[in-house]
Amino acid sequence: MGHAIRMSKVRKTFGKKVAVEGIDLELPEGALYGFIGPNGAGKTTSIRMIMSILFPDSGELEVLGKKSAVESKDRIGYLPEERGLYRKMKVHSFLEHMGRLKGLDSGAPLRKTVMDWLERVELGDVAKKKCEELSKGMQQKVQFIACVLHEPDLLILDEPFSGLDPVNMRLLRDLIQEQHDAGRTVIFSTHVMQQAEQLCDHIVMIHEGKKVLDATLDEIRSRHDPRTILFTPLNGEGDASLAAVAGVGSVEHTERGYEAHLGANADPVSVMRAIMEACPVTRVELRRPTLEDVFVEIVEGTGGGRMPAPEPTVAVSTGDLA
Repeated sequence: MGHAIRMSKVRKTFGKKVAVEGIDLELPEGALYGFIGPNGAGKTTSIRMIMSILFPDSGELEVLGKKSAVESKDRIGYLPEERGLYRKMKVHSFLEHMGRLKGLDSGAPLRKTVMDWLERVELGDVAKKKCEELSKGMQQKVQFIACVLHEPDLLILDEPFSGLDPVNMRLLRDLIQEQHDAGRTVIFSTHVMQQAEQLCDHIVMIHEGKKVLDATLDEIRSRHDPRTILFTPLNGEGDASLAAVAGVGSVEHTERGYEAHLGANADPVSVMRAIMEACPVTRVELRRPTLEDVFVEIVEGTGGGRMPAPEPTVAVSTGDLA
């Protein structure tokens, strides 16, 4: 299998500001990658260089085996961070026009493809409306259709979930997964770690213009041990004496119950058994590190700021501890 994208020591500056510093990346064909990091980290600049909208100051970059995305433009679908439609055009006319620009033949087959896609994203009844009459979420779905109409080999989505409600987020997530299942290479950027965690095979974290992590989700989780146990006491009140349980560094009350933070070198399973012996519980969970946990650890290690605390994601059955 070849590589859809190669980046070697890519650097980009804007005046004195370094936006991207020495990024190396090899993205295999058929992969589903997430570019994650806070706003301003360098994700969009990296994507714009991949798309040949911007050019690196130094380094090498290949897209679909070519030196420039321009040479493979009809094989790429791109959803930019800044949304834009031809506001006065009707929806179906806009999508047919975008299809023709990507090399599709005009006529009845293209019209049917457009209408089929509009029906799939629940926009069949707006085909004859002007683009400016649509809500922001509707416009975003129209632009997604424009990206995939020509069945590209490479799909690049910059903050695709921005502004969508939960229902449409799930719809778009399913459509992205479908594109990946069809064998297409997919990259999407987001500053919301949970979105990447739900969808991606592989994560690239960018912080202050530098790549700080490049690994699969399984690899990331294996490197970062779970350090928090969530539990709900049977009587609804946490026992302060739990702080004295071997391996427990501290206990605090949260909206979801109580959190026991493990001390250094503590064995999570042993601590969970000790908690249940010391305080009858209705549930006990081992919270595995989320991408937000990992990112906080990386950022704090480089002197950066703290991101919001993550929510628990993984439950462990108490039966597994018997």
